[in-house]
Amino acid sequence: MTNKQLSKEEIMKAIRSAAETLGRTPSRSKFISLKGISEHKILKHFPSWNEAVKASGLKPDLSNIKIKDDELLKDWAELVRKLHQIPTRTQYQQHGNYSSGVFEHRFGPWSSLPNKFRKFAGDNQEWIDVLSLLPAKKPWAVSTILYNIKQEDSHVKPNSYYKRKKHTKLQNRQTYGDPLDFRGLRHEPVNESGVIFLFGMVARELGYMVEAVQEGYPDCEAKRQIDNGKWQSVKIEFEYESRNFRDHGHPPENCDVIVCWRHNWQDCPPNLEILELRSIIESLAKSDD
Repeated sequence: MTNKQLSKEEIMKAIRSAAETLGRTPSRSKFISLKGISEHKILKHFPSWNEAVKASGLKPDLSNIKIKDDELLKDWAELVRKLHQIPTRTQYQQHGNYSSGVFEHRFGPWSSLPNKFRKFAGDNQEWIDVLSLLPAKKPWAVSTILYNIKQEDSHVKPNSYYKRKKHTKLQNRQTYGDPLDFRGLRHEPVNESGVIFLFGMVARELGYMVEAVQEGYPDCEAKRQIDNGKWQSVKIEFEYESRNFRDHGHPPENCDVIVCWRHNWQDCPPNLEILELRSIIESLAKSDD
């Protein structure tokens, strides 16, 4: 390690040189081992290592720094403000200050960020312009994947497609759901099989790792992450509508999650989580690259 007194400019030059050698911004420890310049010498000219990196025209390596949730959400919101829209993963990766993977590790699916930010911002007027750019929160949504419906079926407004003229049904023809065009699925599910297929498409984004799909009740065994490095098994039953679970006579104590296309079971037992795919596909579609 050199005993020479170094100027501010010499330290910045050394940081840039280390970055060229490594092909990336060096961490503090990597820089010290590579250049033999002590932290004491760096701090004589800069308040912190990251400030020294910034002064050198580089972006600090934040991979080993525990970032507060508030800072992550603020950075995401600043990009929403800049783009005037919710950024995709790719857009954030290009223009944000952190890795998009950090968000998904900390908050869950990328599509859950609008609701996470809305909860963080509250009534703070500083973020009112950002909040206005977020999709309207449904009054009965509890979270991205857990819902408790508070209105009868007759109160739900039909899709615009239903307002079109209806034609006579032809015999011996395939029946489709409303146009969806979500990734490889052209139409909305019309039965339980469609729900299973759609769940398979998005399970990973929703934080589920499928272990087995079987005949009989419950339909699926999966795992989901509950903490860093910790996963827990869950039992899943697939239904087209949530109240089909009741109609089929399934015992609620043997299931953890109902995955359905439409949640219409108002008196659903509180121990059952409801993952209503219809309510989250729109957000997932917007977050696609």
